[in-house]
Amino acid sequence: MSLSKNSKIYIAGHRGMVGSAVLEIFESKGYRNLIYQTSKELDLTDQKKTLDFISGESPDLIIIAAARVGGIMANNLYPYKFLLDNLQIQNNLISAAHINNVSKVVFLGSSCIYPKLASQPLKEEYLLTGSLEPTNEWYAIAKIAGIKLCEALRKEYNRNYISLMPTNLYGTRDNFDLETSHVLPAMIRKFHDAKESGNTPVTLWGTGKPMREFLHVSDLADSVLYASENDLQESLYNVGTGKDLTILKLAEMIQNIVGHTGEVIWDSSKPDGTPRKLMDVNRLAKEGWSYSIELEEGISETYQWFLDNIDNFKEVKLTHK
Repeated sequence: MSLSKNSKIYIAGHRGMVGSAVLEIFESKGYRNLIYQTSKELDLTDQKKTLDFISGESPDLIIIAAARVGGIMANNLYPYKFLLDNLQIQNNLISAAHINNVSKVVFLGSSCIYPKLASQPLKEEYLLTGSLEPTNEWYAIAKIAGIKLCEALRKEYNRNYISLMPTNLYGTRDNFDLETSHVLPAMIRKFHDAKESGNTPVTLWGTGKPMREFLHVSDLADSVLYASENDLQESLYNVGTGKDLTILKLAEMIQNIVGHTGEVIWDSSKPDGTPRKLMDVNRLAKEGWSYSIELEEGISETYQWFLDNIDNFKEVKLTHK
């Protein structure tokens, strides 16, 4: 199937950081027949409602950016919810796509699908070769099931269903809550708050030695567009920059962009986490796609978006219901 500007495209999860970036890039490229529903309008964990919706709309393409997401704390507190909800969301959408002969599906996951102790950089073929990181295995197992469901449909029914696994994401509409955000937006928030408080010291966890890779969410959205418009040869692709840096260097970059001039204290009593997590992005590069936003440029843009929307950010306490 080749997409046209009139092709009907359903974006599941259009309000999240990833889904909203996907919606934005498709709109900017002139796609006019984009459909989406809020979680209140359509509960994707409900099999019948999801099937009825896909049967009624009959889209040409489904992009699955909907998921229950959260950090280490949320994964540990709600393992049942993280596993079941994500299994239901993706199974309902992928099976509904197959039943209704939807031409193409692009399923989005995460680099946490790979074994905790896999060699670096992480290649697609490392999937299921070792144990997962225990703190987010519930989410990872669900995503692995989604990958394998798409792969099974390609193998058995020749479906053009693709799985994209991004590295650590950041960008506009990120989560800047200090209790639940990931490292990059958390640093932006910490350095900003300290700057506003008279350049007070900022304490960061660990030694700063671990290395991490970061991809701007707009680049991920561009890869989704590329996978949608082109027939890719494989079922699973890593999406990243193929470049990483130490957490120390990241902190220095963010501190400089924010303009914080106070002291940075590294609390080495706190854990560093995995020493390195880098994606091998050669498979997608050979298909013709690569990232375009360099990290410093992307962080500057993200910080500006944070400043423009600062009134919307409030600390939210995570409670176990």
